[in-house]
Amino acid sequence: MSAPLRIGIAGLGTVGAGVVRLLQTHGSLLEMRAGRPLRITAVSARRREVDRGVDLSGYAWVEEPSTLAGRDDVDLVVEVIGGEGAAAATIRAAVAARKPAVTANKALLAAEGVVLAAEAEAAGTVLRFEASVAGGIPIVKALREGLAANATTRIAGVLNGTCNYILTEMERTGAAYEDVLAEAQQLGYAEADPAFDVGGHDAAQKLALLATIGFGAAVPMDALKVEGISGVTLEDIRHARDLGYSIKLLGIAQRAGDELEVRMQPSFVPGSSALGLVEGVTNMVVVDADFVGQTVHEGPGAGAGPTASAVVADIVDIARGHGGPVFGCPAEQLTSPAITTLGTAAPHYLRLSLDDRPGALAEVAGALARHGISIDRMRQMSHETDSAPVLIVTHACVRDTLDRALEEITALDACGARPIAYRIEVV
Repeated sequence: MSAPLRIGIAGLGTVGAGVVRLLQTHGSLLEMRAGRPLRITAVSARRREVDRGVDLSGYAWVEEPSTLAGRDDVDLVVEVIGGEGAAAATIRAAVAARKPAVTANKALLAAEGVVLAAEAEAAGTVLRFEASVAGGIPIVKALREGLAANATTRIAGVLNGTCNYILTEMERTGAAYEDVLAEAQQLGYAEADPAFDVGGHDAAQKLALLATIGFGAAVPMDALKVEGISGVTLEDIRHARDLGYSIKLLGIAQRAGDELEVRMQPSFVPGSSALGLVEGVTNMVVVDADFVGQTVHEGPGAGAGPTASAVVADIVDIARGHGGPVFGCPAEQLTSPAITTLGTAAPHYLRLSLDDRPGALAEVAGALARHGISIDRMRQMSHETDSAPVLIVTHACVRDTLDRALEEITALDACGARPIAYRIEVV
């Protein structure tokens, strides 16, 4: 039996305590699978006196997490602190000591991942981050290893459980956004300040990491189009269902000619599709690749158990001696393509409020036609006022062209307000 792999854990919150619990629970099983014992030797957190529900008495306590890497009894550093300050210092200390590091820190990697990857590769050490994206779904390994023989053509994902819970509960119960958000907070699915989740930023960080692996391209966060779900109304959810769709906060990364299209926004997806059927806090990633075709990856996107599972899976890989580039190809070979947020051509759903008078619909159709946009379906809803709700599904068009048409429609005397528009994804 090989010598034990000695582990230092920085951060003992929900995930860190989960990692400790998993390593304690499955010590013998993990030793068999890794080919060597996996032993925690040192831990670090801000407060020592907190009861974390796990026995820490057998481990050295370290006040400063970045010093874990300098200890003679630590071979591998696990960073589950979160944020960018102490977390970055801890990972860089491991790299400087030429010791492998495992992190669950999507925010840090989305901001500095390519730089950290280059530093780790130059030092000849390993950096792994399976737990940073989609919780317990092994999607990083799937893209980096399982699908390595393929050229990725598209990645589509529901990557935030909070948003998916809110949207599916609104559809299921007919409750308003604010009420479902409050319920999600009571259940622990949403933070007290949910802005980062519902604004789409959490999911966008995950998408940037998947796109970097899938397309071998450095994807800067500030280049992404990011739109959250706070503007999604029950009215549009009901109309989507009547038309055969569901609304999802959907991340898309795909080739668009010589550019890379990367965006996170609420979109219509077919209600019977895999993404349309994903419910609650579950995450899902659909990968299209040239030789294998389409693969679907589904599972819990957060939580102590699923995230700890992903962290420990990385530890086992390192214990087995598995290395390789952080993002699947050397950081110095990652391309820097132009990032487009305009979107390739796709059908769109429009909801308008028009004066109920002769010629109003013709004016709208004319404005769309002047911009080369044709109508696939149109429906006028029943109403009791002089303003008629009208639903339109267009044929495929590019969003910036549609936006110009919508500006013209908004200026019509018959139009009460700017139309609501959602992209329809064929998944």
